[in-house]
Amino acid sequence: MPNFELMAIGAFAQRSGLTSSALRFYADSGLLPPADVDPATGYRSYGVHQLERAVTLRRLREIAMPLAGVAAVLGAGAEEAARLLDEHVARIEGDAAVARQRAAVIKSALGGDAPGSLIAVLKGPVLAEAVEQVLTATATPTPTPTATTTGPTHDPASAVLAGLHIEASEEAVALTATDRYRLSTRTLVPVRTGERTWAGTVDGADLRNAVADVRRSALVRVEAVPHGIWLRMSGREDRHCRVLPEEYPDHRSLLASLGEATTRATVAKGALLRALEEHPGDRPVLRLTDRGLRVQAPDDELSGIRLPAAVTGEDLRIRFEMTTLYAAVSTAIGPDVMLDLRGPLQPVTIRSADRGDLTTLTMPVTFDH
Repeated sequence: MPNFELMAIGAFAQRSGLTSSALRFYADSGLLPPADVDPATGYRSYGVHQLERAVTLRRLREIAMPLAGVAAVLGAGAEEAARLLDEHVARIEGDAAVARQRAAVIKSALGGDAPGSLIAVLKGPVLAEAVEQVLTATATPTPTPTATTTGPTHDPASAVLAGLHIEASEEAVALTATDRYRLSTRTLVPVRTGERTWAGTVDGADLRNAVADVRRSALVRVEAVPHGIWLRMSGREDRHCRVLPEEYPDHRSLLASLGEATTRATVAKGALLRALEEHPGDRPVLRLTDRGLRVQAPDDELSGIRLPAAVTGEDLRIRFEMTTLYAAVSTAIGPDVMLDLRGPLQPVTIRSADRGDLTTLTMPVTFDH
């Protein structure tokens, strides 16, 4: 049964996280009327049973939901409330993307609208495909509390891992992303090379928002400007993407330090993905022998799903997180993937057997993980 114990407005404000003035505002708007009002003094009291509604109201206002939306969520069932929240967040994200683009246009105008320095001219559909493939290896920025704020802020080290690192030379444009457990890189041959070498880490969210327009453009001119890049497209609105100021991890030294593969396997991509989908656990084991490849549970060395595969080198049992391995295999190009393995605890290179310009490194986990 609800708890109808009454609380003074000050105590209720402290427990709910709302100020007394905010409580009066929400009472007058009808969202949170007090449980009791003294007819002589007008003093308001609230019931303990109203705390949950008050806290939910506060949280909704913290994500900038308007009063009409708050009322709708508070009056809805769980499923409808979740839908309303998703719609609200989508509107915020859309408004933020529009604001970023308009701000970029304003900054360009303030700077005299000088053209940026050419990085490269790339085929739009190829660039869009590469961005989507490589961005799967990015990390989600992790909120971390700070002593000087009342809410979470983003860890800079995490923020840069949500970006796409671009390196442009006279011969090629390399796209790289990593979340420290997986690293994907793809090299593109430009239609036209830039005026100089360039490197920077571009905001992943900005690139995702631009992908649809990039895919529909035959050619995309990529230009570097202070604090960002422009994607110039004929017949479409140019898109600005921010460049992140934080230093990107030294992925080149990691790639250079990889030893030779001691085991190599070529397997059909679709068959491997189906075996992973049918695997009952979240940490599948790959067992590789000269008889082929088997997807097993960690505690079962005899059964599992056997796949035809061309395997050379040493026999090996190696274990992965399902989310890491599945994503790495699913983004490979073509019908087959090649696995270069260096032992049970070393990074595994996953390449497209027919087109080696997309390469993914995936970290295994220990059997006692």
